[in-house]
Amino acid sequence: MTSSAEDQLCLNICSSVSSSSSSSSRRKPLTTQQRWARKKQNAEKRRTDSSAEEEKKKMRLEDTAEEEEEEEEEEPDTQTDQRTPQKKKKEAVKEPVKETRSIKTSSLFKHNPEIPEILRPVVSQLKEKIFTSDSFSDMDLHPHLVATLNKVLNVSTVTSVQKQTIPVLLAGRDAVVRSQTGSGKTLSYAVPLVQSLQAVQQKVCRSDGPLAVVIVPTRELAQQTFQIFQKLLKPFTWIVPGVLMGGEKRKSEKARLRKGINILVSTPGRLVDHIKNTLSIAFSGVRWLILDEADRTLDLGFEKDLTVILNSLNSTGPNRQNVLLSATLTHGVTRLADVCLNDPVDIQVSGPASSDLTTTTISSASSDPCAASQSESFALPEALKQYMVVVPSKIRLVCLAAFILDKCKFSQNNKLIVFTSSCEAVEFLHGLFTSVLSGPSSNQRPRLSFLRLHGNMKQEERSDVFQQFSVSRCGVLLCTDVAARGLDLQQVTWIIQYTPPTTAAEYVHRVGRTARIGGRGSSLLFLTPAETAFVTELANHNISLSDLKLQDILSSLMIDDTYKGRGKYHSKASSKALEQETRERATVLQTEFENFVHSDVQSVQNAKRALQSFLRAYTAYPSRLKHIFHIRSLHLGHTAKSFGLRDAPQGLRAASGPSSPWARTHNKNQNHNKDTSSQTAGAKRFSARQLLHSEFSSGLEGADGKKKKKKKKKKFGQSGEEEEEE
Repeated sequence: MTSSAEDQLCLNICSSVSSSSSSSSRRKPLTTQQRWARKKQNAEKRRTDSSAEEEKKKMRLEDTAEEEEEEEEEEPDTQTDQRTPQKKKKEAVKEPVKETRSIKTSSLFKHNPEIPEILRPVVSQLKEKIFTSDSFSDMDLHPHLVATLNKVLNVSTVTSVQKQTIPVLLAGRDAVVRSQTGSGKTLSYAVPLVQSLQAVQQKVCRSDGPLAVVIVPTRELAQQTFQIFQKLLKPFTWIVPGVLMGGEKRKSEKARLRKGINILVSTPGRLVDHIKNTLSIAFSGVRWLILDEADRTLDLGFEKDLTVILNSLNSTGPNRQNVLLSATLTHGVTRLADVCLNDPVDIQVSGPASSDLTTTTISSASSDPCAASQSESFALPEALKQYMVVVPSKIRLVCLAAFILDKCKFSQNNKLIVFTSSCEAVEFLHGLFTSVLSGPSSNQRPRLSFLRLHGNMKQEERSDVFQQFSVSRCGVLLCTDVAARGLDLQQVTWIIQYTPPTTAAEYVHRVGRTARIGGRGSSLLFLTPAETAFVTELANHNISLSDLKLQDILSSLMIDDTYKGRGKYHSKASSKALEQETRERATVLQTEFENFVHSDVQSVQNAKRALQSFLRAYTAYPSRLKHIFHIRSLHLGHTAKSFGLRDAPQGLRAASGPSSPWARTHNKNQNHNKDTSSQTAGAKRFSARQLLHSEFSSGLEGADGKKKKKKKKKKFGQSGEEEEEE
């Protein structure tokens, strides 16, 4: 029995060995081609698995249409995944790592302050009738002058301010004229001036020298006023007009003065220069002195220059006729009127006109000038539509770009003027928009044209830009407040105030570049959530604004697929999906801006200079508006985002330090730059150290650093003295 059992065991062992040997003999080694094919199959399986997972994620996005934060919180599908829980945990850890490695985009719509509800007080706007039923032929004017007005200037109907002003000035009275922007104030003094000079018994000749002096604050306004006089004087060739302004050659101006100029249009600084250095200029025959935009002339710091001009006019010459004109008359203008006007007539079209100005100046002098300016009401054109949009600091740049694309690229025959606070900001926006927005679109729409205008440009360049924008049918002019006064730019449809004005009067002059002489126009004011109280400030001056929604402006990016994102949304089906896709396209546009800014070192430096100038201008708001515009209410990280900078504003002082070439040229042009002279008053109070703080810092480190530096200086001084003594 035992032997049979042993035989059976041996038999089983042999059979198992033989089966294993046979199975091993059946398995042949794989060739290299077979191994390569197997690897390919495994790789394809992995790809199909990953693509299936991505499709599932997209399906979840289509169903939910929620933000990216909710996508990360979603759990992987457990029905299709039959792996062990340990593998699932590892995959859950790996997934967010894959997402962070994808293309970096700007988080525009996270951590923004909430947009508050704006309480708008009831405002009764001042209405000013622009046109009358009278014509120039009804007035006592030379027939050739009336024909020139009708045929050359295409003007036949008299405006309200012209109807009141022309008879007063023809009677030889001094006057203070106040009327809304675009109401024809230039012709209200130019027509009686030409009429009186051509009626002189002994004909005027060039050798008589200046008989009328017209002072204007900016070069562009001087050029425009000179051109109007040229047209009016076509039938009276013996009367010679001339213009003096900065940026032109002094030699050629001196030659013109030697030949003789009868109507002299000039900016204050250049006229003072010729009074001091040109012997051929003489004011012995001056009969007219006209100060156009007188309040702006004082705001730009020309008070001393006006004093020099008035003293030279008063020293020699007969009694003259004086006229002050502006849409907004400040307390400084009333003081100027007391000095240079003699028993003036106060002409106000929108309010009750008083025949004597002395009573009004006495009452205004006795009261507080700040309170008087707060209660002052301004008249605006009835055809002007005024809007405002509340935009968080992060989204300001994208919102401006979307609005420009909507009005100029996706629609036709729109001319826009964009006002900013500094020359550096104009240069930055011009370079950025020209490079990013002017490219061809996917729908073959026309290219955008961007022009710039500010006080640091050469005069030839400024004149070319002014003429080019006046003639063009569409385009965007990026400018400072140098273009806010008196300029009559044809067919401007929109005024965009990218940075808020410093006063309500400045707001009136900015929006006055459109809706001129009965035309139609619109304006848009950008405000951050912390600046919404400025609406109440404007309401105190009888200015009311309508509201534009941020989403409505950004939705214009849906018209063109140039900035289409990677997501697929049923945007036509639901409003949430439309909002999500709009946000994604805005993020794509912001990313393009940031990529351009960070493409080279020079672009980053330009963005930092623009940011620094913006912050410097922000400190220059008047004290009574500090509760609205205060440097501490700005989030520096979000503000830097609106200049295309990805990081917190570090090293701004190094970007524009005293040793940099930009700083040297800026110091040279500081005396000539009249655009930012009103803003630099508060800049001295603003420490540059504040710009170096991180957006998350408390600001206390800077104070300690100051104390330590002071101590070090003292120790160094003492050690220096000891070394000298030794």
